[in-house]
Amino acid sequence: MPQTFDDCRGIGLTAASQDAVAAWDQTVRSYLGMRRETSDRLKELYAADADMPMAHCLRGYFMLLFSQAKLWASGREALAEAQQAAADRGVTDREAAHIRALEQWINDDWAGATDIWNTILIDHPRDILAMRLAHYTHFYSGDTRAMRDSIGRIMHAWDSTVPDYGYVAGCYAFALEEDGEYAKAEQCGREAVGINPDDAWGVHAVAHVMEMQGRQVEGIAWIDKMEPHWTQIHNFRYHIWWHRALFHLELGDYDTVLHLYDHGVREERTEDYLDLTNAIALLWRLESEDVDVGDRWQEVAEHSARYADEQILAFIDTHYAVVLARVGMKDALVNLQVGVSEAAKGTGCQSKVYREIGTSICKGVIAFGEGDYARAADCLGSVRYDLWKLGGSWAQRDLFVQMMIEANIRAGRDTYAKALIAERVERRPTSGWTRRRFAHLFDGDVSALDQKAVELA
Repeated sequence: MPQTFDDCRGIGLTAASQDAVAAWDQTVRSYLGMRRETSDRLKELYAADADMPMAHCLRGYFMLLFSQAKLWASGREALAEAQQAAADRGVTDREAAHIRALEQWINDDWAGATDIWNTILIDHPRDILAMRLAHYTHFYSGDTRAMRDSIGRIMHAWDSTVPDYGYVAGCYAFALEEDGEYAKAEQCGREAVGINPDDAWGVHAVAHVMEMQGRQVEGIAWIDKMEPHWTQIHNFRYHIWWHRALFHLELGDYDTVLHLYDHGVREERTEDYLDLTNAIALLWRLESEDVDVGDRWQEVAEHSARYADEQILAFIDTHYAVVLARVGMKDALVNLQVGVSEAAKGTGCQSKVYREIGTSICKGVIAFGEGDYARAADCLGSVRYDLWKLGGSWAQRDLFVQMMIEANIRAGRDTYAKALIAERVERRPTSGWTRRRFAHLFDGDVSALDQKAVELA
């Protein structure tokens, strides 16, 4: 039997000492809190126990979470080390399952990895790492019900007396929001942040509720109030800046949006996929409002072009297609199109996404960038009810919904565009973007929207 010591939530870990498990707890907590020092905590874990099986597994998970092909080799190396350490020391059934999940993920079997994490949670509902990883893959698979239930079924084992409960509540809040349970999501998110104000994911979950309900002024105030806490995290802070920028964009405060872009969203010119997709989505939205964004597209395009042929996530590639088409980077765009086409022929979980919707979205956004609005409207319209499969949030995928509507308007399909805007008004009557299109298509009369907003308040 392997030598095990309990972590802070009572789960056994194969390790050299209790000190090594304490270092494990600190590393996992840093990951949950999106702390900049997470890599330092991992180094401290290795210093405490250089061959802990779960330390190798955790490093492998971290490599894959970056969603960059150049780090996949490091993920495979970590998997091999975890497998060897397991053979040398022995591991618990739970740890062996984690190592199998890492292997499945590396082989592009997202569903297989996610099933393993969810199975772990049945017997070990306080395995917070399994919870968070399943949350991630459910999110990028677009399955909001599964994301909600994955956490809902373990909540019985959690309360404020269990270490790091706040992070679980924050994840549950986001899952509830994405599944449309806004009141419960906000309650849960506020509870999470009340327990731990540094929980950026909990802050983010409440911001999403306010975005979906069109509560722009409240959203700005919420993000501002929590700013001393979320600005201390790693690059995810740029995504929260993005949310604040969206609130200002809805209010038509474009100068503030540009300021937030330069001093928040792209404060650091990183190549991280989330940072780039934030920038791409915001620049497109600004230009759809006839805002001059200057040369901001170019630097984002240059970074995106370097990853155009990787095809890790369809969610990423559909965004890269937007910027590469917008600036006319033909060679990179060809690389992306060829890569997406090849990815669609594969057998992995993301291959299915490319096949079912990714290819059509890429064709649509490229057509939009090239000014072929009728083709853009047709391609995007053909997958509009399957956009959830792309993963990401409703707020992020709304880029492609807005583009579909804008394409119909620019293609002169006013009757259909009116129908799409009328449909959108029923759900988002306080959206500035929606109201401005409604005014354009319905001769400036927005009184019906004001009444609708009162009815839904």
